[in-house]
Amino acid sequence: MSLNQPNNKIRSFWLDRPTLVTGATGLVGGWLVRRLLNAGADLVCLVRDWVPQSELVRGRLIEQVKVVRGDVRDQDLMERTLGEYEIDTVIHLAAQTIVGIANRNPLSTFYGEHENLPYREDAPLAGKHPYDVSKSCADLIAQSYATTFDLPVAITRCGNFYGGGDLNWNRIVPGTIRSVLRGQRPIIRSDGQYIRDYFYAEDGAAVNMIVAEHLASNPQLGGEAFNFSNEIQVTVLELVQKLISLMKSDLQPDIRGEATNEIRHQYLSAAKAREVLGWKALFTLDEGLRRTVDWYRAFFAPSA
Repeated sequence: MSLNQPNNKIRSFWLDRPTLVTGATGLVGGWLVRRLLNAGADLVCLVRDWVPQSELVRGRLIEQVKVVRGDVRDQDLMERTLGEYEIDTVIHLAAQTIVGIANRNPLSTFYGEHENLPYREDAPLAGKHPYDVSKSCADLIAQSYATTFDLPVAITRCGNFYGGGDLNWNRIVPGTIRSVLRGQRPIIRSDGQYIRDYFYAEDGAAVNMIVAEHLASNPQLGGEAFNFSNEIQVTVLELVQKLISLMKSDLQPDIRGEATNEIRHQYLSAAKAREVLGWKALFTLDEGLRRTVDWYRAFFAPSA
């Protein structure tokens, strides 16, 4: 079975299911929309900004969904959308990213810095920066609504996302690939020794569907958080070198050592997701990087 074609059980769950996706123009959002369409969902996408280069628009997925233009913070809009489209399932990916290295780190968004690794779901939420704290608050509010009002909501916590469709060129994967394609030395703003847990965006899309499916069949999962990760520990320099090798380049990275306020070492335990949900990643790091390089080669091809 193709990784992009759901099996009959999954398709029967999503077929004609009224589903709202926020953040549909984002990195994970584009891949999620594609998977949901393949599964037959009746999709509504909340779109704040028009992003022609996003997978949603560039991949012409937008022609297959209903689009609501507006901001997730608009309560009247959200209530109208949920009511008029009779939404059964919401997958909430929209987020406001504050520019700055510390706040761009997906893991520190949820946890902050801890001495005990890997991060597990019961680790305290210790965000310190505005973006970190806002995500921690959303996490806690979701848990509180599950406990107080029996809202069937679950939380996904993932490693550092990468993949085709990431248009933030300051991030290490798209920035490195673009530099190599242009014959320029890729820039590493840190000393290259920061350790991260990288998670492919197509896997990120898949886990949101998996959690929604399990939550619908098992309400006791309401309020639960799940880590998703390949459980790898890779330095920034190792990641850049992998990309350079995959692209058959002999360029050497420009290591600048300028990063500040970064957590040195982060990675997640996905044991709970494996045990409770029977989950396993669809892609290894090398597979995900190869697919990512292919995406950007095609992306830049018209202007090459």
